[in-house]
Amino acid sequence: MFNWMKRVIAAGVMALAVTSTTGALVAPAYAADDKKPAVTAPAAAPAAAAAAPAEAAPTPNKADTTWMMISTALVMLMTLPGLALFYGGLTRSKNVLSILMQCMVVFSLIAVLWAVYGYSFAFTEGNAFFGGLDRLFMSGLTPESNAATFSKGVVIPELIFMAFQATFACITCCLIIGAFAERAKFAAVLLFMIIWFTFSYLPIAHMVWFWAGPDAIKDAASLEAVTASAGWLWQKGMLDFAGGTVVHINAAIAGLVGSYVIGKRIGYGKEAMKPHNLVHTMVGASLLWFGWFGFNAGSALEANGSAALAFVTTLLATAAAVLGWTLGEWVTKGKPSMLGAASGCVAGLVAITPAAGFVGPMGAIIIGFISGVLCLWGVSGLKRMLGADDSLDVFGVHGVGGITGALLTGVFADPALGGAGIYDYVANAVAKDYSIASQVVIQAQGVVVTLIWSGVVAFIAFKIADLVFGLRVKEEAEREGLDITSHGESAYES
Repeated sequence: MFNWMKRVIAAGVMALAVTSTTGALVAPAYAADDKKPAVTAPAAAPAAAAAAPAEAAPTPNKADTTWMMISTALVMLMTLPGLALFYGGLTRSKNVLSILMQCMVVFSLIAVLWAVYGYSFAFTEGNAFFGGLDRLFMSGLTPESNAATFSKGVVIPELIFMAFQATFACITCCLIIGAFAERAKFAAVLLFMIIWFTFSYLPIAHMVWFWAGPDAIKDAASLEAVTASAGWLWQKGMLDFAGGTVVHINAAIAGLVGSYVIGKRIGYGKEAMKPHNLVHTMVGASLLWFGWFGFNAGSALEANGSAALAFVTTLLATAAAVLGWTLGEWVTKGKPSMLGAASGCVAGLVAITPAAGFVGPMGAIIIGFISGVLCLWGVSGLKRMLGADDSLDVFGVHGVGGITGALLTGVFADPALGGAGIYDYVANAVAKDYSIASQVVIQAQGVVVTLIWSGVVAFIAFKIADLVFGLRVKEEAEREGLDITSHGESAYES
């Protein structure tokens, strides 16, 4: 008991050091009466739109506010119970409670860290890689604080914007645990999450989604000034409507690194490790699909046409991916499976996430079908090539699907192919010129940066967690199952 307490204290000290170190990396705090606006991008937006001197400050629209509250609740439902049931059904019965416990506690941990410092570091002005300290401990965030949307002069309450983005951070961290399910120590998982969230999720969210918002843009000079203060990948013009890079690729590569560092499960490749309850998996996938409408359509930040487009593309791309995976499995294996259909559902959701508000319905169907086929290869052929025990195929689905969607966003966002194009806030209209080749190159840069950044941070974080707690449970505990050995309970009493 004494040794365990010493380790918990050591972990607490390390968490404090992480927070302090991060604070040293960002710009100094501004005076309370000189707050700079928190800002965002295609799954985020400026958190304090400034009104013109002679104009009254805009007030939130009740319909937009209601939609964002619903969307936030839907994204939470994606994790608890959606992802938890999806993952729980895929594990063996002796480990189902451990994966549910990790989902529940990791979600709660990240939600608190988001309020303490995560929101400030991701969505306030600092530099191109990290935000500042303006919203540390939610300082200055009141019911009267507003966040700008993607329409000039339209705002929503900043509190609901903060909560919406919190659910994104929470589910991203929860996605990772599927890659090393059934063998990791609970304490090590939590310490890893603190470090990875701080040094990977937050800077990538800032790089992709942070900008000063549309309200200050009046001409080319003001546009240049707004762009110069944005996140690094936003400045380059990367399109990520709801998190293809920030959420899925970010989590997938971290999970893959973890599967290598922690090692393969005992008996992997020699013993059958079949999902114990595909009914749970199907229900979980369905809840993910349902909640994903809040994830994608909510990222419009308004109840408007952009949200409607994201809603429809999320519906169609996912359906197409189910068909693509099912057909591919039918042709290659002779029988279509429920596991395949549920996996195809998630693959389509992942792939359409970066594209949801940028591509048209037909483009969404193509993206979905392609992702279904490619992710089927990702969990079979690619998985064998990588040689990793990615327990629940996090990289095969979220990595392959996220990369596919991010790149194809650059193709099908073209107005000539039915896409929404790129909005020009100086002309207040969709830009006339769109280059597929140029945009795909920009998208590829975002993919590569995310893979490298998250992979390096994940490796370091796993090594630190290993030094403090040890990453893996003992062989006897793994054989008996983590439900009993780590949590002292069983999902199914005999």
